[in-house]
Amino acid sequence: MENTLYHFTDDCGSFRSDNAYKFNSLYLPLCNEALASAITPDLHGDIKTGQDSFLMPPATRIDLSEEKYSRNFWVHINKNKIWSASGVSKDIKQIRADKFTLEAGLLWQRVERSNNSVGLRSEILSFVPVGKDAVELMQVELTNISRQRVSFTPYAAIPLYARGAGSLRDHRHVSSLLTRVKIDKSGVLVKPTLLFDESGHKPNKTSYFVLGWDQAGCSPRYIYPTLESFCGDSGDLEAPETVLENKIPCRGSVQGKEPMAALRFADVTLAPGKSVTYIIVMGIKEGSPDLAALKKRFASFSKVQFSFEETKKYWISQSKKITLDTPESDFNNWFSWVNIQPVLRRIFGCSFLPDFDYGKGGRGWRDLWQDSLSLILNDPGPIRQTLVDNFCGVKIDGSNATIICKECSKSNRFIADRNNLSRVWMDHGVWPLLTLDLYINETGDTGILFEKAAYFRNHEINRAQGIDRLWNSACGNQLKTVSGKVYRGSVFEHLLVENLVQFFNVGSHNHVRLEGADWNDGLDMAAQNGESVAFSAMYAHNLELLAQLLLRTGRKDVLLAREIRILLNATGFSAPAAKQKLLKRYFSKACFAISGEQASVSVTVLARNLKAKSLWMKEHIRKTEWLKEGFFNGYYDNRKKRLEGKTRGITRMTLTSQVFAILSGVATQKQSAEILNSVRKYLLDSRAGGIRLNTDFGAEQRDLGRAFSFAYGEKENGAVFSHMVVMFAYALYKKSFTESAWRILDSLYKMASHTKTSKVYPCLPEYFDLDGRGMYAYLTGSASWFVLTLLTEAFGIKGEDGDLVIEPKLSAEQFERSSKISIQRVFAGRRICVNFFNPRRLAFGKYKLTKVILNSQLLPVPQAARAVFTREVVLNLPKSKPNTLDIHLG
Repeated sequence: MENTLYHFTDDCGSFRSDNAYKFNSLYLPLCNEALASAITPDLHGDIKTGQDSFLMPPATRIDLSEEKYSRNFWVHINKNKIWSASGVSKDIKQIRADKFTLEAGLLWQRVERSNNSVGLRSEILSFVPVGKDAVELMQVELTNISRQRVSFTPYAAIPLYARGAGSLRDHRHVSSLLTRVKIDKSGVLVKPTLLFDESGHKPNKTSYFVLGWDQAGCSPRYIYPTLESFCGDSGDLEAPETVLENKIPCRGSVQGKEPMAALRFADVTLAPGKSVTYIIVMGIKEGSPDLAALKKRFASFSKVQFSFEETKKYWISQSKKITLDTPESDFNNWFSWVNIQPVLRRIFGCSFLPDFDYGKGGRGWRDLWQDSLSLILNDPGPIRQTLVDNFCGVKIDGSNATIICKECSKSNRFIADRNNLSRVWMDHGVWPLLTLDLYINETGDTGILFEKAAYFRNHEINRAQGIDRLWNSACGNQLKTVSGKVYRGSVFEHLLVENLVQFFNVGSHNHVRLEGADWNDGLDMAAQNGESVAFSAMYAHNLELLAQLLLRTGRKDVLLAREIRILLNATGFSAPAAKQKLLKRYFSKACFAISGEQASVSVTVLARNLKAKSLWMKEHIRKTEWLKEGFFNGYYDNRKKRLEGKTRGITRMTLTSQVFAILSGVATQKQSAEILNSVRKYLLDSRAGGIRLNTDFGAEQRDLGRAFSFAYGEKENGAVFSHMVVMFAYALYKKSFTESAWRILDSLYKMASHTKTSKVYPCLPEYFDLDGRGMYAYLTGSASWFVLTLLTEAFGIKGEDGDLVIEPKLSAEQFERSSKISIQRVFAGRRICVNFFNPRRLAFGKYKLTKVILNSQLLPVPQAARAVFTREVVLNLPKSKPNTLDIHLG
């Protein structure tokens, strides 16, 4: 492993880099619950609160190297000596003379540049303070590093955008005509008159502002409120005429122009070794900002430092809810970044960082549930109501709303699709049950199954196969009864609908229809006849899990909407046409409104029904889709042709098909072993050490999806896709292929940390391309699955109906450098440090638990490789201090 980009400087994930400026695609996220920013080593990036409110222009990966819009701070010494303290200037010779150092952590950045010819050193600290203020802070400290006094004029220069991302190209100029600028003594405020939208313009209520003070709390001497007034006719932010000529602003019109926040402070003379500090506050506010309050909170060095320490403390506490202590300190630090990635995705959604092209903001349905896995493991208490609320996105046809809006209110946060396309992802019904099962195991709270939730409703009916022409937004987005009342069913009922519908929603091979796509969004061109065997296996798994959950509640019967009883019919276990006919019958009864009547159904009868359906699906897959090559076929295309296997001398194989066959229990132990061998043979990249998503099919698959039109090794076509690789490890742990599972998890860490090729800061990126470069940093569902797999499977620390279970599946390799490894987590509100001792470095399967010590008390040794602590025992542990659990393996 060759980490040439950074090195960690503490045990809290902080790191230092002397060459980050060489990588123009590097960036860090900066955020709180109100604001989301991205920042590069030279302060490129953007600042926003949502899709319709960007303070700086939206920045993509390619913009980071080509876009001139950056946070900048200029120093004018004389006409021949002008310096950009952030390193963004046309004077390449000057920039190349800079000595650069970056320090960063959770979530902050400090960049130092020193230039002997200029005689100055700059330290620029950037962070978004924890709290409710939607502001980013930039603290600039300039120090005289020469032996002579240095006099200069300082300028902060923040180019503004102040509008929605949709106006970036098509309406850039016309939307600038809406700009209204107000010059305050401390900076610039911009409040456009309208939100520009050709489908319906709306009054704008959002204000954008940049304020600045020097270390004495003094405001700027001059303010340049437009791009034109600062840059001149050249419009060049890398060589602004104002700075080059040290000009004071001229009077002129400032409204209806591209806004700018350039702040010229009073001239300064520094003696050798002396410093001066400036504070820049950049923010967005619904309504008018309280400028006096902002100045009171931030307009001094000490106040910024206090806020900075509070912010660091907050993010470190978030990352350390699960803490590793292994001999590999770099891995421990790297994991601290992975552990906050689900929190970042809750704030940023899927598309509010430069690396992302997932649309217009917000999270998708799948993200909502998978990100919750890690949040549950960190602290399940606060997430209970969120989980219940999430079920309000389920539709009565078993599909769901697909976008969760960051900017929508809590009561109206679901929409069908930002692009107004009628489509359904067939895998969406799988994830809510997996997440809720984890929650119930962690808490023992089966009562959540019977909480009430509404159903989502919009113009799309029958899994987007039909349109209700009479529906409009005035009808509301909740399913109603025929009498006009909002219908609310139990969470269990929602889960039942999602999974039962899919038993009947089949294609010609009697597997669940692919529809718009499954987990692999790139399989999006087989909506008519495509089938997903991979997720048919997971729906079979879920039907069995639902039956088990139901029996664990201890109830004798459950109430279900009368219409749902249609789906309990045993008709069509082997005939696709019969299944499709029954599904149409159900849709005809439930698509517009439902009766509101509920029927009592026996738990025993219902569980038996679900198990029978599950068993039939599993046996059908085993019988029809196991290939002689030693793995499962996972798909049928739009011509009803099987995707995988050997065709014309080329072996076609996808990792997804194998992961879900194993995870669902469809694959037997023997088949799982064969699959593992096949993965090593066909999908393992011997050069990078990663497992690819699929083999190179050598041709486009236009009857299946866009994925195979991507270059091989990129994204959904053969990249090392972290999410599916982690899930493969998880599935292997479930089958006790422990050594292989650990190597697979470890391979992702090694690829990410081999920065000579990965070129990323510490994180688990979405995927690695053919060259091993990490792509789409921070915002990926693989982070939650990595935390879940490492904690509950590798370390084996997990809940089971609310009890704490210790069932380690640690490999001998994990004890190579030390006979002791530790992990801390919170369970039932108690912090528990679990120390594993393996003095003989035994492999899984060779050891059992030989000694168990809880808070210095020796406990009876279980006659197995697992120990169970009842919830009552855990709740009796001290809450005010960490508890120690020593597990000896022998």
